[in-house]
Amino acid sequence: MEGPVVFAIIATGGKQYRVEEGQEVTVERLSGDVGDSIDIPVVLVADGGDVTTGPDLGDRTVAATITDHTRGDKIRVFTYKNKSRQHKRRGHRQHHTVVTIDSI
Repeated sequence: MEGPVVFAIIATGGKQYRVEEGQEVTVERLSGDVGDSIDIPVVLVADGGDVTTGPDLGDRTVAATITDHTRGDKIRVFTYKNKSRQHKRRGHRQHHTVVTIDSI
């Protein structure tokens, strides 16, 4: 049987992600080049049955490496005003960064 599961909840880009060591996560665009190491702030850390959150975390962070910069799927944005024959069609592709979690 495996040992206790260690995971963390990180916050970046206005979203929260559950991560474990060695996992690849796609997050909102982060500054930095491919191969750079970054530190991401932690909201919660769980080590088996021991959960740490809030002020008990201090300045704890998750170390990660930027693996790739990509773009998401294209979405179509269509605005329409009734009875005036006014419409606007636009597209958007969100920028993403793929990071690999090195250590918690």
